[in-house]
Amino acid sequence: MRRLFSLIPLLICSSFFQLHVYASDLPEHIARIKPSIVAIGLLNPTASPRIKLLGTGFVVGDGSQVATNYHVIAKPVDQERMEQYVVLSGQGEKVNVHPVKQRHEDLAHDLALLTIADTLPALSLSSKGLIAEGSAISLTGYPITSVLGLYPATHSGIIAAHSPVVIPAHNSQELQTRAIRALKAPYLVYQLDVTAYPGNSGSPLFSMADGKVIGIINQVHVKTTKEAVLSDPSGITYAIPVAYLQALLNDETKP
Repeated sequence: MRRLFSLIPLLICSSFFQLHVYASDLPEHIARIKPSIVAIGLLNPTASPRIKLLGTGFVVGDGSQVATNYHVIAKPVDQERMEQYVVLSGQGEKVNVHPVKQRHEDLAHDLALLTIADTLPALSLSSKGLIAEGSAISLTGYPITSVLGLYPATHSGIIAAHSPVVIPAHNSQELQTRAIRALKAPYLVYQLDVTAYPGNSGSPLFSMADGKVIGIINQVHVKTTKEAVLSDPSGITYAIPVAYLQALLNDETKP
């Protein structure tokens, strides 16, 4: 036990050293990643404002596909009011609106692929398995979309743990329906030592080592499942591993 406690300062110092080493690469990563960051919104021509911002997405695949969380676009549109989901690219006042032509979903992992008519710069997805705990990471997105507008922000930290998407409750009465379903097919997600905000849902999580996307920030789906029994939910941030997004992309391109 004494030896274990003696290792803790070493692990902490190692993580801070890793963040310092990769910090010099971060401006380059951000400059490359920002053009691929988009916002997801709901367009209602009769409302004011006409577009309600809902979350973050990022461009993948052939440049006409946008990855985000399913819960961001889960609400059915009101066709009588001509509502439709849109993707917004650009920054500040220079914003382009791209109607969503098609959508492909993976409800089990709370992922969605939206297809637009235009082509935007796409991000590279990591082909590696789960990135090691303690690895330096960053995320870029719109932390509070409705307040701060389309100005992507980047936050950095480390992977704190590989955590199962479901932690069984003490008894069956404490489990919500979604948690019960997830128990049948639990999978590991990234638990992060970095703060994400409501608008960050759908943001890319990227490795500081090579700048490739390793996960998709997800607060609502994972927290609802993992922390259903907590009266005071934590501020922990989670991300879905990118392998599930890659599978969704591959499934969409099948003939």
